[in-house]
Amino acid sequence: MEPETKWAISILEDGFGRVREGVEHALLGLSPDQLVRQPSPAANSVGWLVWHLSRITDDHFAAVAHVLGGGEAPRRRERVVPPGQLWPEWQPRLGTPYAEGSTGYGHTAEQVAAFPRIDPALLSDYHAAVHGRALEIVRGLAPGDFGAIVDFRWDPPVTVAVRLVSILNDATQHIGQAAYVRGLLTFHWPGGHT
Repeated sequence: MEPETKWAISILEDGFGRVREGVEHALLGLSPDQLVRQPSPAANSVGWLVWHLSRITDDHFAAVAHVLGGGEAPRRRERVVPPGQLWPEWQPRLGTPYAEGSTGYGHTAEQVAAFPRIDPALLSDYHAAVHGRALEIVRGLAPGDFGAIVDFRWDPPVTVAVRLVSILNDATQHIGQAAYVRGLLTFHWPGGHT
């Protein structure tokens, strides 16, 4: 493998590893009630945020693997559910009320509020499985894979490299939001308010 490819892979491993650490920290010690508590009716909960970033990672990495494995990249604007996601196996365990292909993109406040009260460890386990699958795909990348088109629905079409950076960017934003919400839930204000 070329040194540039090894370097790119190591950066991606580090970036997604930091997201994994952030997920573990965001969920550590939370109760099922805290997991779904929203700072305001229109705000996201820690649980929904971690689920959403995990779903996006699961969905988008499955799409990358599908195309690199010889599958067709999507060309039309309709929602395409790529094969090879871990979510169908995890959805019954987490008990979410969302459609199988849902990633949380475009969810309403009501849909966010419908995220179930579950053991945070279960959500962490789903993210760990997604993280493991993502690292498998990243570690299997060849030098020519980074420029492969994975999505023709955008102008310019999206390459593997752009999609991976996009996934990482989305995940880091959402884990930052989850950490902020966790802080709101666990910080004790003077005067006894939480």
